[in-house]
Amino acid sequence: MIKVVAKGKLKPGVKADEYLVKARELVAETRKEEGCITYALHQDINDPSIVTMLEEWVDEEALNQHNKTEHVRRIVPGLRELRESTEINIYREVE
Repeated sequence: MIKVVAKGKLKPGVKADEYLVKARELVAETRKEEGCITYALHQDINDPSIVTMLEEWVDEEALNQHNKTEHVRRIVPGLRELRESTEINIYREVE
């Protein structure tokens, strides 16, 4: 199993709702993908300009296929424009 933590900080002046509308569409489409175990959007309780996607995939191939989908190519560039920074960490469980 692969886990992804994608944390972003919205640019100053960007309303969180503007970001969340686009991100929710990405979540809805991604959850339909084969190989997606969980894909959820979270917003920091103390700072609503910090948003994080927590993802679980059956394997790296499923994640790679996700990154090639039409909805990722269509939605993610617009999300990037609204963030001033992004940190993405990809994890594999250690047994």
